[in-house]
Formats: sequence, C-alpha cells, structure tokens
Amino acid sequence: MIMESLTNTVYAATEALPGAAPATGSGALHMMLQAGPMVKFVLLVLLLLSVSSWCVIFMKFRATRKAKKESQSFITFFRQRKSYAALYKESQLLQDSHLGEVFRQGYMELNRLSRFAESKGLQGLKSNRDVIVENVDKAMQKGIRAERQRFERFLPLLATTASTAPFIGLFGTVWGIMTSFQAIGIMGAANLAVVAPGISEALVATAIGLGVAIPAVIAYNHFSNAIRIMENEMIYFAEDFLDIIKRDLVKKAKSEGAPSEPVRLAAEM
Repeated sequence: MIMESLTNTVYAATEALPGAAPATGSGALHMMLQAGPMVKFVLLVLLLLSVSSWCVIFMKFRATRKAKKESQSFITFFRQRKSYAALYKESQLLQDSHLGEVFRQGYMELNRLSRFAESKGLQGLKSNRDVIVENVDKAMQKGIRAERQRFERFLPLLATTASTAPFIGLFGTVWGIMTSFQAIGIMGAANLAVVAPGISEALVATAIGLGVAIPAVIAYNHFSNAIRIMENEMIYFAEDFLDIIKRDLVKKAKSEGAPSEPVRLAAEM
C-alpha cells in the first residue's frame, strides 16, 4: 500500500510539471516546433544549407554525367574523323563535352594562325612550326582551365556546408544547454522535467547539423575526384592532339612544293 501510494504521488507530480510533454508529442518534429527562437533560427540556417547543397549535388551530377556521355561520343567522332573541319562542326553539337571544348579551342587557334599566315604571306611551314605548336598548346591549356572552372562552379558551397554545418548545429547545442541552465536557475530545481526540453533541442540541432554536413562531404569528395579525372582526360587529349598536329606539320613541311607556299594547314587537315 505504501509503495502504491508513493507511485501514484510521483506520477501525479510528473503530470503536473509545466515542462512535461505528452508522449504523443515527443518526436523530433515536436521538439523543433517547441524550440526557442535561437534554436529555430539555427535549424532554419541548416535547412537553407541543406537545400542549397542538394541543389548543387543534383546539378553537378547531371553536368558531369552529360559531359562524360558527350565526350565518349566526341572520341568516337575523333577516331573516325575525315577532316578536322568536319570534326569541328560535329563537336559543336556536343557543347557539354569537355574534350570537345579542348579540341575546339585548339582547332580555332590553328585556323586563326593559318588565316593569319595566308594574309601576311608568311613563307613555308618550317619557319612557323614552333609558333603554331606553341600557340595551339596555349589555346588548349586555356580551354582546360576554363572547363575546370566550369565544373568547379558552386563546389565551394558544398565545402562550406560540410565544414560549417556541424559547428552551426553545435551552436544550437550550446544554446539549448544554456536555456536548460537558465530554467534550472529560475525554477530552483534540477529535475529531469526542467533539463530535458533544452537538452532535446540541443540534440536535435546537433543531429541535423551532422545530417546536413555528411552528404555535403561525400558529394564534395566525389565531384572533386570526378573533376580531377576529367582534367587528366583533357590533358592527355591535348597532348595527343598536339602530337598529331606536329606530325601533320612535319608531313606538310616535307611536301612543300615551293618555298613561297603559304600555310594552309587548317583547311587541308
């Protein structure tokens, strides 16, 4: 009888506590709705970071997948090429191909040099071969840097989210603990009903901060690795294309019929 009476008294006191919440409202959503203004602000910031990072993830996934697909098509055209002029026209249909863009930069520079040589009456290929190779190489390197910048666009947002979201959640944790201690000081009691709400808010903020940061870290590492692979592909392609141009220049120089023949390499290739 004594134990039953004591149990009923404790149960009645717990139900009467102002900080006690019904069992049906003990979920994470309820805790977020019952959080203080500062914790709600922290959760809002984390929500904005999460939405932004997922938008970047989907956008980068689509861009890299399309670039790889179009580059595979471009390589097929490149191996089956009849002339570089025809390949240039075909590559213009593959605007998202990183390899196609490197080729277009190199070919346009080669074409400009050819027209400039014809307009100025420059004589022969032997004296201009090094200039042509150097300028085409610079144009392709410029294209590689531009493509890398294109793929790296908005990636800093993922890095920022990955590094700051846990600390933003930790700020919510600290604020929730501060709120709990203030409630203890005001009520003059350190029971579970006073401490639990603030601690729950703190734990929710920490969990959400980690939930926002973890996908951002994984996505940033994945896309950084993918961009590094595509950059290596562009470098290898530029080297191969430059070797082909050098061989063609040597062949054209050997087959020059007269010393006054101007450079018409881009049109003939």
